[in-house]
Parts: sequence; C-alpha cells; structure tokens
Amino acid sequence: MKKSTKWLTGSVAFVSLSLSGCGYLGFGDSITIGAKSFTEQYILSEMTYFILEDAGYQVRQVENLGSNVLRSALENGQVDITWEYTGTAIATYLNMDPITDPDEAYSTLQEVDPENGLHWMNVSEVNNTYALIMNRAEAEDLGISSLSDLATYVNDNPGELNMGTDAAFANRADGLPGLEQTYGFEFGSGNVDYMDAGLLYEALYNGELSVAMGYETDARIDDYDQVILEDDEVFFAPYNAAVSIRLDVFEENPEIEELLQPLADLLDSEIMRGLNYEVDIERQSVTLVAYNFLVEAGLIEEDE
Repeated sequence: MKKSTKWLTGSVAFVSLSLSGCGYLGFGDSITIGAKSFTEQYILSEMTYFILEDAGYQVRQVENLGSNVLRSALENGQVDITWEYTGTAIATYLNMDPITDPDEAYSTLQEVDPENGLHWMNVSEVNNTYALIMNRAEAEDLGISSLSDLATYVNDNPGELNMGTDAAFANRADGLPGLEQTYGFEFGSGNVDYMDAGLLYEALYNGELSVAMGYETDARIDDYDQVILEDDEVFFAPYNAAVSIRLDVFEENPEIEELLQPLADLLDSEIMRGLNYEVDIERQSVTLVAYNFLVEAGLIEEDE
C-alpha cells in the first residue's frame, strides 16, 4: 500500500492545527480530512484518504474529534472535508426541526450550509439513525418486525416488554416520547431501563431487555443476531452520511465530488455495518478494511 502515515493521531494533529491557526489548503493540492471518534468515521476517513491519494492529492487526516469540534474545524478552515450525517447537521449544528424525508434533508443542507462556507455532496445510503432493536429469536417468536407491530403488542400486553435506552433518547422529542406518540403506545415508566448506550446491545442479548435503542449501522446488531424493527411510519429522522466540504475547497477542486461519488453510490447501512463488524468484532485494522474494500470494489488499484 502507498500509505505510510498512521491514523489515530487526530488529537495531536488537531492541537498542531489549532496552534498554527490555519489549514493545509493553499500548499499545493493538499487536503485535510476530518473524522469523529468512532469506527465508522475512521473507515470513511481512511477510504477517502486512499481515493484522494490515488488521485494525486497530498492528504492529511485529523481524527478523534467531537462533533462540534469537527464542525468548527470545517468552518474555520482547519479541516477541509469530512463525512457528516444529515440529521446531525440539521438538528445539532443548524438548530432546525428534524426533517424525516432524506432527500429533503440533504437538499436543505445544500441550500442552507453555503452560508456557513460549506458544500454538501456525495450523499450515501448509509443511515446511522436511531433504531429500536430486538433479539431476532424473540422478535420472530412474538411476530414483531416493525414498530407498528411493537406498538400493537405493547398495547395488547401491557407491562410485558421492557425497553432499554440512554437518558438522551428517553427525553428528546425525536426520541422515545415522540416515537410513542407517533405509534400510539407507551412502555410505561416502570418498563423503561436507563443505561449507557454502549451497554444496551449486550443487555438485550443477555435477556435483561426486550427492546433497546440502537444505531442502524452498529456492528453489534449483527454480532448478537439482533434485528432492527422497521420504522414503517417513518418517525426517525435520517442520518445519511454525506460529504461536507469547505466551499472554497470544492470550488478549487470540483473533481473531488466525481472522485468520491462511486464510493457514495456503493455504500449503504448494511455494507457499513459489515465494515464496522470487521473492525469492531473481528479486530481487523481500519486501514486494511478500508483498503481491501476499495480494491475489491475496483475503486483503487492494488499496489504491487
């Protein structure tokens, strides 16, 4: 592989960027990729690195950033490009009401975010949105495959199922309260257990919970043989992964959109969950997972 730099040095890199007070664009064809501090973001950053490097760009990666820090880094020029989630941008950065139609969410960002110096492109079918999950065996045994099925079962069997959630999802309008209102049911306070989001999948697997909050692209869903209940009333806002790039960088390098489009066209939630699985469950290297996927997909050539 051509790549010689190592990832997971984002915190150090970001400190140096902050101290220098400037980004890397302007020093030839140099691009700085930003990423948040979880596996999916590392993989997306790594794949972007390989594609841009293969096209002749000098590429830096800045990883392990919090959402708001990454957004600020984009706006002030310390980062040039990142994979961001439409729902995060709309609700968290722009303080807009959630938009449940994915096309409308994406087009809204394309219309609004240029005011902040950012351009949106390369939207994918990766949707890292909230989900309610169950163990596959129990869901099949109870005949529950959708949130409407769940609502019917809870209403017909009050108090039988318990729900696991973190505190944020339990209290936000686009979380449990809004979901129960949309689907016309209620677990009841005595049937809701609160815990850290990272503990929910294992607690569900161990039978401590009947239903749990989860995220659609989390690898533990596959590892524990769990299922995502279909959001048949389309309550959850979409969190599609798309490229957010500084507007001036895009205007100077419009070919980046064409370079990344084949990747965006390939990716969806199932594929992303599988890539996350290779890293989180099988403990493979992020670099190798990203590189092998791109080679197998024909997006870059394998190094001899």
